[in-house]
Amino acid sequence: MTFLSRDATIAGPGFNRWLVPPAAIAVHMCIGEVYGFSVFNVPLTQAGDGWTIPQVGWIYSIALFMLGISAAMFGKWIERSGPRKAMVASCFCFCGGLLISAIGVKLKMLWLLYIGYGVIGGIGLGLGYISPVSTLIKWFPDRPGMATGMAIMGFGGGALIGAPLGVKLMDYFKSATSTGVAEAFIAMACLYAVSMLFGALSIRVPPEGWKPAGWEPRRQANPMITSANVAVDVAWKTPQFWCLWVVLCMNVSAGIGILGQASKMCSDMFGVSAAVGGGFAGLLSIFNMGGRFFWSSVSDYTGRKAVYCIYFLLGTILYCIVPWTQNVQNRAVFVIVTSIIITMYGGGFATIPAYLRDLFGTHQIGAIHGRLITAWSVAAILGPSLVNYISTARIEAGVPKPEAYNFTMYLMAGLLIIGLVANLLVRPVHPKHHHPETSKA
Repeated sequence: MTFLSRDATIAGPGFNRWLVPPAAIAVHMCIGEVYGFSVFNVPLTQAGDGWTIPQVGWIYSIALFMLGISAAMFGKWIERSGPRKAMVASCFCFCGGLLISAIGVKLKMLWLLYIGYGVIGGIGLGLGYISPVSTLIKWFPDRPGMATGMAIMGFGGGALIGAPLGVKLMDYFKSATSTGVAEAFIAMACLYAVSMLFGALSIRVPPEGWKPAGWEPRRQANPMITSANVAVDVAWKTPQFWCLWVVLCMNVSAGIGILGQASKMCSDMFGVSAAVGGGFAGLLSIFNMGGRFFWSSVSDYTGRKAVYCIYFLLGTILYCIVPWTQNVQNRAVFVIVTSIIITMYGGGFATIPAYLRDLFGTHQIGAIHGRLITAWSVAAILGPSLVNYISTARIEAGVPKPEAYNFTMYLMAGLLIIGLVANLLVRPVHPKHHHPETSKA
């Protein structure tokens, strides 16, 4: 266990910090598979004993909910124990959850998938999500937005590998007596374990007081960036924390409402085939991944508050354009508009850790980030529910199916306005909240 301790991961003299991002991405690309879980939905209904799509869909919802809850619960433990122990624990939980799910499929016990992939795997998601991010922030104090963007880009891109991998494995293991789902889960657990353990063994944390050669913090240059630290138990009682909670929740609720129903929405609004709708969903995944790195890197130059103003103002305009694209049946503009929206959805995830670092310092940034992403847990329920239930209700009320989503687009724009107000209310943290033992003079 000493090998897994925080002290064992402290980098020696001359360590190249650019070796850390690959370790972080190795973990995030694996746990990001959760975004591609939908490829298992139909095969699971065929493998189960009368399982329905709504029943299977709860596996994904439970996993994302547990991501936020576990990140909040274990954030302080991760800061104490270090990233290697957290990443190994993430590996055991996430890959173990896949193995338990395989047993559930074989025994036709849906509750085992809820526990395996949903609860245990979801805990692995939370541990694996925040530990590499907090480590990268400490290695790149000069470019925290770019650093977090690199890791969280990996999470957003996990589906680009996980979804086709899952399909290929199911096709390979499919037989007259099996849909191939259980075997695919087992194979993915083994493959992901190798990658995640590589990341855990490669990770390093900087020694106390380390900073990049020739770099000095810009004191007073930006009042939104502190050189002090705020403890997690103090940070989450400040108005700044809850303003950012609303900021993340509104940004994610709006974006995930489109991302979760991209294929169906495209088919309903423009009458395209399911294959075209699926291609559109895949395209959005690429923009989701690219936006995480692009916008978070931009925030290093514009400041975090300014880039969130862009997300909310530009996003509001673009959401209001979507109904127009449906009315005139302009598919090209629809694709462009929604692609830009999704880049800002992804960018919101990647920028928030750097925003937290600016306001609260690096001392317990992982724990603070963990508590904040409970906003994601709420948004994962709020966004899709608004789109699904309102569009369904409008269709049942006689609204033509192509027009059923128009009202929800205006509603998403309203959520972004709420996020904008919360962002504008963010102010520097009062010095009375600073931690005296860890803050710099």
